[in-house]
Formats: sequence, structure tokens, C-alpha cells
Amino acid sequence: MRHLNKIVPVCFSIALGLSALTGCEGGELYNVDAPDWISEKVDSIANSNKTEDEVLEGMQEDVYTIGSTDYSSGFWTVFSKDYVVPDGQKWNAVFNLHINPSASNTYKNFGLVICSDADRGGEGYLEYGVIRFDNQPSGNSEWGDYIDRSYVQSTLTFETDTDPGIDQLGGKVTLTVDRTNPEAFNVTITNGVVTKTYKQPTALVNLNADASNTNIRCFLVPEGSYIDFLQTNIVPIGGLTSADDKNPISMELQNVPELVNVGVPLDSAMINVSAVVNFEEGVTKTVQASELHFSAIPDMDTPGVKNLVAIYNKTFKGENCEQPIVANATFEVVEKVASIKITGQPSHTNYYYYTSPATESMTGRTLAFDPTGMEVTATYENGESKVIDNSRLSFSAIPATTGSHTVTISADEGITAEVNVTVSESAVSSVKNSTSILGAEDNSSAFQAVFSDEFNVPVGETKSIAFTNYSNLVANWNNFVVFLRKADLTEYAVVRADNYGWGNGYAACLTSGGQPDWATWLAGMNGAKVTLYVTNCGNGTADVQAVMEGTTGTTSIQYYLGINTIDPDDLNFALTIDGSHIVFDAE
Repeated sequence: MRHLNKIVPVCFSIALGLSALTGCEGGELYNVDAPDWISEKVDSIANSNKTEDEVLEGMQEDVYTIGSTDYSSGFWTVFSKDYVVPDGQKWNAVFNLHINPSASNTYKNFGLVICSDADRGGEGYLEYGVIRFDNQPSGNSEWGDYIDRSYVQSTLTFETDTDPGIDQLGGKVTLTVDRTNPEAFNVTITNGVVTKTYKQPTALVNLNADASNTNIRCFLVPEGSYIDFLQTNIVPIGGLTSADDKNPISMELQNVPELVNVGVPLDSAMINVSAVVNFEEGVTKTVQASELHFSAIPDMDTPGVKNLVAIYNKTFKGENCEQPIVANATFEVVEKVASIKITGQPSHTNYYYYTSPATESMTGRTLAFDPTGMEVTATYENGESKVIDNSRLSFSAIPATTGSHTVTISADEGITAEVNVTVSESAVSSVKNSTSILGAEDNSSAFQAVFSDEFNVPVGETKSIAFTNYSNLVANWNNFVVFLRKADLTEYAVVRADNYGWGNGYAACLTSGGQPDWATWLAGMNGAKVTLYVTNCGNGTADVQAVMEGTTGTTSIQYYLGINTIDPDDLNFALTIDGSHIVFDAE
């Protein structure tokens, strides 16, 4: 948008100056060829009114939504289009960022991902890093091997991720990724209230496999927010999306219940269903059950598998569309359970926990019930009895305290049975690696470049290992990493020193250890004395605990409790490094 308001005072000042000149003896109205001092005066007035606001040129409509409008989209679940930024060019984008009014965490905004010129997750895909709109020097508001946080500045800084003020990040945002300076790389994110910049005094290295390809790609990732994209000066992969209304093309249903009791009305049964609707020009949005029309075939009155038909008849702007679209799913209508009875005991009824200095201050710690091998027989209201699938049942948590505990098993509200388990404190013993050092001593080893020995953890036992951690101090993840896996190396989960992990078993675990000051924590990790504990809890879960005595004089902790999908008879762990190295204790 060009700033006409800046031109007006310049013209007015010029007019006054030229009018005054005509009143002088022999004066005349000078044109643009008048003496140099007039041109200099005009330039001076204009320059005095200049600001650093970006004047966007070549902008084109690109209108679509990224993220669920109910603010439910998690990080790395929805993405914008990919925008390819050639060397020597600049990408400008304009969009509306919607912040959840109930958001209590500063990171619930969006991240700019900068990567190589390859499809996300595909061959040749490498990331320079991610820059979020919020600025938290003690947290992960930007990360990546090629992002230097010392070049970040912002007009709004958060001390912790629960500080107030995230609402200031919402509104119309202008984003600029600037590669026009061959000796620099700059990013600017601003909404007129908050401005964040990344000014790197060197050009980006080329991460593309083909050295002749100097392009980079950029895309946006919201978290707990959503983005209404508006304009771009670079045509994205897949093309632009116009602001014209669009007809729906297809949709996919989400959150369809597997089981519904006989007698429950269809609309009530499907109240939590939503649909991702695909519109013309590649636009998508999520609609709720209230915007869908449902039918069940053949009926809802008898038990059995039913075909759910959902119809949507609105355009992108909410008008009646020319041709409604249909999506299908299946669910099962079942008789209502009258009572349940344990007819087969679970395979594992002896559970274990270990308390290290990382968890000694915890209160209310619990263990998850493992229903493996258990058989529950349900009696239905029609008098029929049969074994009920354990996936239909819910289980009460078990206190992590020694002794016998009762687990309540529930089929429906008020329909319960009980089973007893025994909880004991785990025995701990140390393990020793066959080599004294893991990773290059100059901290140059890449992630997973080398692994320690595989250490088996039998049911009910805790294995500990002590070592000194050394880091290149570039990022929080440049420290030790723990892999939990089977003997054949099939992974359960991977957890890091800095309160982060992934894998099938990671989502269910309880994590803690987010440090009050990540910068101080990281500085202390180069030479930190670490004791790591891995417990096989016997209930299909494992615990990982770490106590880290930093070189800054502060002892910090990290734990991951209840990592599930574990086969209790096949649990092992191994250590690896990432821009770091480990020296194991001799004893």
C-alpha cells in the first residue's frame, strides 16, 4: 500500500515555498529545472518524512485459511502453501493472524519455516530453521542449525511462555523474507503493534543437493491459532487462490464415533464430528457438525454397523452452493451395557516406579493401567452377554505408591468393575558403556551419527548411567538424546535433554523440566554431569529421568513418565548425540 499521506505535506511545503518566491522582485515560479537548492529542499522535506515502513509491490491475491477456526490445530499439523524465494529476491506476504482469546501460552501464534527447495519431508528436504512471531529469549521462539538467535530483535519480549500479551500478536501481519542483499539475510514480521526482525549479516548457505539451485522455500505453521492468508508477491507452488466465492468439491469426516448405544439420536451421537471441506482453487476449511446434515443407513434403531452419510451445501463464504457434497463413514450401533464382570485377569498386575532427584518433589504421581490379557464380559440391557473389547473401556489411574491398589474399570457411566494391582518401588542398578567416549570431541558429530551400547531394562528394574555431556551450545537440542526401542531397534520413543521428544509412545507421557531460563541451562550443559535413569514399569510403559549438574552451578532435571506402547519383555535404551559428545564415567 502506497502512503499518500506522506506525499501531502511534501507537496504543501513545496507549494508554500514556490508561492513565496513569486513575491520577490523579479521572481518567477520555478519549474523542476529551477536552481539546485530548490531540488535539494524538496528532497530534504521528503527524506525527513520517510519511515522504514515496507512499501509492498507486485502483491497478488492469495486468499485461503490455514488452521482450524476453533483454534484446535496443533504445531506441525497444518501448513500454508510453499513459496519459493530465489536468491536476490524478496517475498512479501500479508495475512490476518487470529489468536485464541483464551490462549495462555505465548507460543500459540505461528512459525515461519525456512527450508531447502524440496517438498516438506521429501528427498532433499532440509531446514534452515523456524522463526516464530513471539520473542522469548529463554524459550524456543526460534530454532534451527542455521538460525542465530543473537540476530533476533523484537519490540515485545516475553520472559516465560505464560506471560500475558499474546493478544498483541494478532491482526493483519506483514511478513518479509529478504534475500536482495548478497551479503545478508533478513526477515521482518510486523502487525503495526509488534515488530520482530532477524538480521543475519551473512547470506544463507545453499542446502540444495544441486549447487546451481540457489532457491529457498518458506511456509507458515500455526499453533493454537489460524491464519487467513491474503496477499503475496510470489506465486506459490500450486498457484494463487482468488478471493471469489468457491464451491465445495469434497470433504473428509473427522471424529466419527466408533460405537453408539441403541436409542441415542443421530444428531446427538455425531455432535463432535467435524469435516475438512475442500473448495475450488485448493482452499480448505474445517466445519462443525452443526453445519452438516447427517443420515444413518439403514437406521439407528437396531444394533449393527451403520453407514453414516454427511451432506454439506455451502460455499466458502457460506452461501448455498450449486451442488452439495457428500462424505461417508461407518460406525456401530450397540446395545447399552447393563453390567460388566472381570472374567479373565490382566497379564500384568505388578507395577513399578522409581523416584530419583528428578521426581522426588512430585505429588500425585500415577501409573497407567495395562489391560493386556484382561477379559471383561458385558451383560447388555437385552439380556445378552458377551466379551467386550477393552478399547471400549476406561480405567482409573494408579497411585505411584507401594502397596495394593484397586483399579476401577468403566464401560458406561455407573457401569464399573474392579481389579487389583500391586505397586512396588523399582530396584536400580548402573550400566556401563563399552567405550569411554561417544561422538567427536569437537562436538561435530551429527544427530544419530553414533550410538552407545544397547542397555536392556527388565520388568521392574531401573538402569542408570552417568556421564559428562559436552555441547556446541548452538541450540537446546545439541546435547544427549535417549532412544527407547526393542532389541531389533524398533523405536518406542525418542527423548532429548531439553523437554522434547517423539515416537509412538511419546504422546501419552508426562513431561517436565522446562527450565526457567533456557539460555542459562544451555550454557551449563557444556560439561554438565548427568545421571540418567530408565525404568521398565511393567505396565507397558517406561519412565526416563535425568539429573543434570550444570557448569553454571545449577542442577536441573528432566523427566518423561509413562511412555507407552512398550513391550515389557523387550525394552532397551541407547544414547546418541547431536552436535555434542558424551564422556562416560569410569565406574
